[in-house]
Amino acid sequence: MSIGELRRISHTGGRRRTAAERRAAGADNKAAIVFLAPFILGAVVLTLGPVLMSLYLSFTDYNLLQDPQWVGLDNYARMLGDSRLHQSLLVTFSYVLIGVPLQLGVALGLAILLDKGMRGLPFYRSAFYLPSLLGASVAIAMLWRLIFGAEGLLNTLLGGIGIESHQSWIGSPETSLSTIVLLHVWMFGSPMVIFLAGLRQIPVELYEAAATDGAPAWWRFRAITLPLLTPIIFFNLVLAVINSFSAFTQAFIVSGGSGGPADSLLFYTLYLYQEGFGSFRMGYASALAWLLLIIIGVLTAVNFWLSKYWVHYDD
Repeated sequence: MSIGELRRISHTGGRRRTAAERRAAGADNKAAIVFLAPFILGAVVLTLGPVLMSLYLSFTDYNLLQDPQWVGLDNYARMLGDSRLHQSLLVTFSYVLIGVPLQLGVALGLAILLDKGMRGLPFYRSAFYLPSLLGASVAIAMLWRLIFGAEGLLNTLLGGIGIESHQSWIGSPETSLSTIVLLHVWMFGSPMVIFLAGLRQIPVELYEAAATDGAPAWWRFRAITLPLLTPIIFFNLVLAVINSFSAFTQAFIVSGGSGGPADSLLFYTLYLYQEGFGSFRMGYASALAWLLLIIIGVLTAVNFWLSKYWVHYDD
């Protein structure tokens, strides 16, 4: 008797299925396939198809107006001497290395504060989550330009406390990236809600036992909260890194699509957009897209590999 037959017998209480039961199971499978068909069709046509097409285009010279011309690895070789690409990588990695830890730190701190319990907790939770919904929008990016412009709200507030400033914070290469990092940190709502859910899963008995033994609050946080929260921290970290590398709208709107001043806001995705839809070098833009996919894939794999040294699960 085959393993498959043994499994079927075990699923039917130790007896063989009748013909009617087999027909019913087949009907269920057909219904499942019918309901899954739109998703499968969309995944193949709208996702897998364009992905494979972009892989092909990455080996071609394609300007959107003429047929693609096969150039082999020329697009990838060109990356080695592309100074603007190197600048975009520097800007993007700086944004990720600074913005991700700050955002997760703020999100965790507010989650711990909300976990203490307070009146109107659902309202605060919704209010803090709102920036994650609005932060990547064009409207918020335009508002950011008004706040950090030469005549913006920040300089007005500084003038109100006696500090005269006419500096355009988004117009200076030294400070422009910091304003986008601040916007990224402000979008802390999504990881905060996930942290809050994780905190609610930590058994209260552990804190009570530690408090009974006289452990101070900082020790309870270091020895109980952080270790048991590491799976949630890891989850938020992976998502935050991926989302940060794909940031586009903020840099595009704040810099006016140029990546300026002095390419200080030339995010990788913005440079990819400029090459593909600004300079009509769609073949090179496709190669850039695949390089971005490789970078994100490698960093995600590294995060998973390192997780075994600091992420603690129940087992």
